[in-house]
Amino acid sequence: MRFPMILSTLALAWVAGAMPVRAQDNTATYSLRFMTPETALKAAQATLASCRAQGFQVAVAVVDRSGLPQVLLRDRFAGPHTVDMALDKAWTAATFRRNTGDLAAETQAGRPMSGIRSLPRVIAAGGGVPIDAAGTLLGAIGVSGGPGGEADESCAAAGIKAVADDLSF
Repeated sequence: MRFPMILSTLALAWVAGAMPVRAQDNTATYSLRFMTPETALKAAQATLASCRAQGFQVAVAVVDRSGLPQVLLRDRFAGPHTVDMALDKAWTAATFRRNTGDLAAETQAGRPMSGIRSLPRVIAAGGGVPIDAAGTLLGAIGVSGGPGGEADESCAAAGIKAVADDLSF
């Protein structure tokens, strides 16, 4: 049974290899922009300060454009669950390239994208916000521990605002 599948896979690979390549695809490399750890830390600290000013004890995670953690801060009284939630909110915002609050609305039961909620690490609740500069995704901030997703997102927005001038290009 496996032999015909291997042949069909090889045939598909041969056809794909025989297809003409568009002119813009002829380069062998590409460039990406990433935030420095210092910039990620500045964003996380501003996010934490915003939440503290509102009386929230939270965890803040900043991930790079690939969803890998750069910074994680947990305030002294933030619950232990907030660490994983902040990381996963940031990961979700970076990998889906949208606010997790928006994703929450789009993935409600009965909606076409509701199945996304069953994927590992996906958090469809407010608090994850992508970090963009000049149309380029640089990473995301995830916040957990406020009294709701909107509060978490407002803190994340303060963190992004703190580094916006640094990220302008």
